[in-house]
Amino acid sequence: MLRLTKKADYGLMAVKYLAEHAGEPSRSAKDIAEAYHIPAQLLAKILQKLTREGLLRSHAGMNGGYSLTRAAKDISAFEVIRAIDGPLFITSCTTGTSVCDLTASCTIKEPLARVNESIIDLLRKTRISDLMDHEVHNAPPQKLVSIASVS
Repeated sequence: MLRLTKKADYGLMAVKYLAEHAGEPSRSAKDIAEAYHIPAQLLAKILQKLTREGLLRSHAGMNGGYSLTRAAKDISAFEVIRAIDGPLFITSCTTGTSVCDLTASCTIKEPLARVNESIIDLLRKTRISDLMDHEVHNAPPQKLVSIASVS
């Protein structure tokens, strides 16, 4: 089964958090770790990696922390995952780097390569803004219909 690593999960959560707090000063690794109950040391390494990859900006000083380098609508889930985990492959044979004894008779390499490309395409189309909570705080409360009043 295809699964993201915990590091990729945490990276997506951190980028989403920063996107939701984009109008505020930079946020510390501690802020993010506490918000999601993520191990702070691991998160700090993930944030540093995302900074090296150009997705985050690091701010030093008393009010230091991290912020996004681009708007959430301009950052894809794929970029975050690739920055943390590297290339995404569902099978080792799609990487082209490993030799398989069954290459001549394999009937699933091409279909799985298409599945892999579809997953990558979906992750490229999924923006961090798509992951954000889009609650409408000013919407009027919805009317609840009582079961007793329906006849």
